[in-house]
Amino acid sequence: TLPADGTGSGGGWKMEDQEMHLKVKKVTEKFTESMYFLANEPSLALYRLQEHVRRSLPELVQHKTDMQGVEEQCQGAIYTVEYACSAVKSMSNSGAYFKNIEGLLRRAISIKDQMSSLQSRSSIVIQAVPEPPSFSSS
Repeated sequence: TLPADGTGSGGGWKMEDQEMHLKVKKVTEKFTESMYFLANEPSLALYRLQEHVRRSLPELVQHKTDMQGVEEQCQGAIYTVEYACSAVKSMSNSGAYFKNIEGLLRRAISIKDQMSSLQSRSSIVIQAVPEPPSFSSS
């Protein structure tokens, strides 16, 4: 039997346990280092990158397609707004033309009134002058 303080003939077991423990620790560290190296090797990193692209690419393509549709709608809306703005500018610039038309209409109304006045006077004059008697040969 071994004494409780670990001295005596049983001390060899403790030394072997410590050596075994150090050897196991060293092997474990080397194994962990090798696994870390393999897990982070460039070809594995490229494989992981490829897997990521393969999984996320369809979603990105769908987003791109959606964005292109939205862009087309926006372009259509922009064209409509620009066309409406140019129509409004044209209308605001046409104020001078409308004033000219208004002046011409007033002048036409004035001329029509003058003609109506002259026509009514001439009909009064025609009614006031009796027709000459007609001589009939019998």
